[in-house]
Amino acid sequence: MTKWVYSFGAGHNEGRADMRNLLGGKGANLAEMALIGLPVPPGFTITTEVCTAFHERGKNYPDDLMGQVKDALALVEQTVGLTFGAHQRPLLVSVRSGARVSMPGMMDTVLNLGLNDIVVEALASEAGDERFAWDSYRRFIQMYGSVVLGVAHHEFEEVIEQTKLETGVI
Repeated sequence: MTKWVYSFGAGHNEGRADMRNLLGGKGANLAEMALIGLPVPPGFTITTEVCTAFHERGKNYPDDLMGQVKDALALVEQTVGLTFGAHQRPLLVSVRSGARVSMPGMMDTVLNLGLNDIVVEALASEAGDERFAWDSYRRFIQMYGSVVLGVAHHEFEEVIEQTKLETGVI
């Protein structure tokens, strides 16, 4: 079985700096920082080989990838005491793209993955701040729309501005 996912942080480090070709620059550096004892939040890296396999398989992911992602996510959940998609104490994750070598301007990020119409209510309750929770959800929707779906950023801004004008909110 091919190893597609490498964990890092909280004592579960599986990578090193010299694995840049496999883990990408950010993944290798996070693994190395965790390896030398720096306080790196737990996470995982999906290898660069997944991209190659995806294209070789006619734009299908390897069959065993999802199981490895679920196992790595469970390790993060266990470490931080939060659960992805939970209605209480929800875990939100950040997804960052990377490459074997740094390519300025090529980094895509989606923050707050895990929020939805139900989880946002749990986040508001946990944080004691409804505005924070809904703003986090808005940011997630905008980033997902832009990075994953290719919706132009100005499309979101126009809707937000129009809604502010209509409701008198600043």
